[in-house]
Amino acid sequence: MAISNLPQGVEFICVDNREAHAEALTAAVVEALCHAIEQKGEATLVVSGGRSPIPFFERLSVQELDWSKVTISLADERWVPLEHPDSNGGLIRKHLLCNAAKAATLVDLYTSSESVEAAARQANEVLQQNLPKPIDVLVLGMGDDAHTASLFPGSPGLEDALDPASEQLCLPMWAPSVPRQRLTMTRALLSGAHYQFLAIQGESKLAALQTAATVGDELATPIRAFLRKPLKIYWCS
Repeated sequence: MAISNLPQGVEFICVDNREAHAEALTAAVVEALCHAIEQKGEATLVVSGGRSPIPFFERLSVQELDWSKVTISLADERWVPLEHPDSNGGLIRKHLLCNAAKAATLVDLYTSSESVEAAARQANEVLQQNLPKPIDVLVLGMGDDAHTASLFPGSPGLEDALDPASEQLCLPMWAPSVPRQRLTMTRALLSGAHYQFLAIQGESKLAALQTAATVGDELATPIRAFLRKPLKIYWCS
């Protein structure tokens, strides 16, 4: 299986099944984290939420590296309390920040503000103060509509969130599905990561990625903004 029209320098890695997908992604992320720690004494890891990354999170959580030197944050968050089943922060607490990885530091996006816009402003301040930058390792996901993080086609504010020169680190975003209110890191922050991975599964997401690579534009298929070196794409059916 292959995909056409990817920009030069973007790698597409096809693996046999979902278990192999999680294993291969874990190995690549551990190597990148260890390299960052070796080079500068610390590492920043930004991951995406949802259900499909759970096997990857669980494998990553047991890897033996110096987790005390790793800061973890989320590319996006649903604006719901941490105990809500849709919370990405709750998800990674359960599946990633455990075992060996419990020694890592977590930088949350969620705050219980009066509005999602206020929450985004608070998250922006938290990221400014507490997230070591640039990001060392970024693991993105993608939806069937070619959204990534919470950069959704048609969302108000998408153009600002995709501005590569934006000084904002986090912005409010609206999803087409419940829960609709989201917080997302901006392209300007995400695209500066030294190591960038996109983890996708299934034929429908492969088709969406092909569309983005071939005829998509960034507002219609936001993943296109990240289809550039040094991105490595891990896919299985």
